[in-house]
Amino acid sequence: MKHLKYLALFFVGALITSCEDDFLEPALSSAINGGSYYNNATELETAIINMYDGLQGVNSTSAGDNHSTQVEFYLTEMRSDNTRTKAQEGEAAQFESFAVEATNGIVADYYRSFYNVIFRANLVLANLEAAGTSAAQFEAEAKFVRAYAYFNLVRLYGDIPLVTSLTGPADTDVAYTRVASDDVYDLIQADLNTAISGLDNTYRTRASKAGAQALLAKVELTRGNYGEARSLLENVVATGNYSLESNFHDVFYDEDNSETIFSIGYETGGIDSQNFSAEWLNAVGRTSGVNYVTADVRTAFDTYGGNRTAVSFRQDESQATEYQVAKYFPNGELGPQYASDPTKAGNDWIVLRYADVLLMHVESILAGSNATTDAAALASFQAVRDRAGLPTAVTEVTKDMLLNERRVELAFENHRLFDLMRMGAAQDVLSAFSSTNGYGFSSTDLLLPIPQVEIGLSKGALSQNPGY
Repeated sequence: MKHLKYLALFFVGALITSCEDDFLEPALSSAINGGSYYNNATELETAIINMYDGLQGVNSTSAGDNHSTQVEFYLTEMRSDNTRTKAQEGEAAQFESFAVEATNGIVADYYRSFYNVIFRANLVLANLEAAGTSAAQFEAEAKFVRAYAYFNLVRLYGDIPLVTSLTGPADTDVAYTRVASDDVYDLIQADLNTAISGLDNTYRTRASKAGAQALLAKVELTRGNYGEARSLLENVVATGNYSLESNFHDVFYDEDNSETIFSIGYETGGIDSQNFSAEWLNAVGRTSGVNYVTADVRTAFDTYGGNRTAVSFRQDESQATEYQVAKYFPNGELGPQYASDPTKAGNDWIVLRYADVLLMHVESILAGSNATTDAAALASFQAVRDRAGLPTAVTEVTKDMLLNERRVELAFENHRLFDLMRMGAAQDVLSAFSSTNGYGFSSTDLLLPIPQVEIGLSKGALSQNPGY
């Protein structure tokens, strides 16, 4: 991210440090705190920036830090048919083999990290009176971030605690009470509607109106509200603010480009850097490597990849039978020369982009049918294929065609598992993939376990998901 550097706030103890025994209210270690600091819009904007810093996560190998987006690929891509470990070692291998344990530290890290993001958003919402004329914008940004966090959590963990205000140690009924997923989705929808009303399209690395519309469209697709999703997506298209980059490579290495709707920003070298790029390059002291490309997805690229293939993955220079994710190489390098320290990469993480919007538009029109010749769906589908350099014009779109197109277009961007689940294909696709590779997938593996550490802290009030 080049235009908005996420700040390390001087009251870091109040907002960033999260004690493991009370993740919903991080302990204050400074004389300055949320109750005394926020007196005007300038001061409250530091809390706004800190929400995005929470999404960014901490670039470290410490198990006690919140890593947020930086570990998301484990929970998403590596539980699909897209990626795996290089040598089936350690906690990471639990994801690829569908054998995740409730004690898995990465599962707990993500859960803790995103509830910390929710805390930061609730902190903003609790202090809106200080925002003055910026109150509507700040409320919209906070509710966008909170909705995004809850959307990820509810899809990954199912029924979860629903925290909508600042809580303290005595509020265990909120912190440790799982509510129905539908109630979580209701809040997500309400938050995103507020965000749509209060935002414009100024930013790409902060919340925007189009970002809220696109995210809400994905929520509506998840809930089966196809007409509502189509309307939202067509509103994004109608802005004229977004378009497909002509060169697929530039989507990932020309940041703040015309295709990006919302991304999480990073800066090379400092505390605002990320290390997942290096993880995929096997460059952080690991012997096994993670997020390596499966043979299954390489076969899909052989048929549907077009010019996306060379940008999406490449052969491991040290082991010719293995293939690495090539999106998000440090400093945009596609050759053998990396950044001087690839563990301090500055590549932004794209959450929503225009190609995703176009393919969701197709999905909203398909609405669960087996095939369509709808002109609007064909146009959106063809636009993505044309950019990929695929020569054949389509005359109909089936659900399988859409799944394949989303798979190669958005490969390794943490969409595949959610796509399979949302479109009702996860059971069949992952069962077949699991059988071929000797894994043990079952339907209960679609949800992650509630972290055992949280169940322990709740003294049993939190129940566990089936199968764990």
